[in-house]
Amino acid sequence: MDIRELEKIAAQVRRDALRMIYMAQSGHPGGALGAADIFVALYFAHMKHQPQPFSPSGVGEDVFILSNGHICASWYAVLARSGYFPIEELATFRRINSRLQGHPATKEHLPGVRVATGSLGQGLSVGIGIALGKKLMGDPHRVYVMIGDGESNEGQIWEAALFAAHHKVDNLIAITDRNYKQIDGDTREVLDTDPLEEKWRAFGWEVLSLRKAHDFAEILTVLQQAVELSGRGRPIMIIAYTTMGKGVDFMEGDYRWHGKPPSPSEYERAIAQLPATLQDF
Repeated sequence: MDIRELEKIAAQVRRDALRMIYMAQSGHPGGALGAADIFVALYFAHMKHQPQPFSPSGVGEDVFILSNGHICASWYAVLARSGYFPIEELATFRRINSRLQGHPATKEHLPGVRVATGSLGQGLSVGIGIALGKKLMGDPHRVYVMIGDGESNEGQIWEAALFAAHHKVDNLIAITDRNYKQIDGDTREVLDTDPLEEKWRAFGWEVLSLRKAHDFAEILTVLQQAVELSGRGRPIMIIAYTTMGKGVDFMEGDYRWHGKPPSPSEYERAIAQLPATLQDF
């Protein structure tokens, strides 16, 4: 799939996510808009995965875990548009009895979701377990885990970092959604994790910096570099410098859009900046 097609899908995914959150009057637009390009790159151009029939075990394919599960609106949109479930189901986001909960859940049996996430700090540990399982089974596929910037304040992230390096979990590729924002403000003011690249290297990981995290050519290049580093005895971390609220001018870089829906007037202003490139749900 060429870059222009990926950009077209990502534009629609942002529109999908914003519409889902507005219709539910609940959700986390900032991070969902910021991570959309990476989700699209993974599912439409990079990972080896099989939407149908969906296998909860993930054996024989790459596995993705969204540890910062609150940004799931754009992930759900990518899952739907890559064939895991009907696109029309996006309209049920955060509704009672919906399979599309506000944080990814497993009891609803939504295809594409293998682990309940959103309790921050836990997803990386789960991804390590899945990666070790693949090694034991001789499955050559990889495990990808996205973690949040504010989530990196959680102690379990660093316990997992130590464990993965010690046990040479080199089929694991983690991605930090580095937007410098969390619910209470700028991460550098709440609890600074800089210098982040150096910290991960000190914990024994291979580290790649994705400075242009909304440029598909750059995203795909760095993902391929991560693949080339895998299998060499170290887990891999990609630090992806995303922009919270990407695509909507008054949301970009503003931590206040971490977890609130737009008002009717804000929605009209925002959705005008995200024109449909594919058919809406």
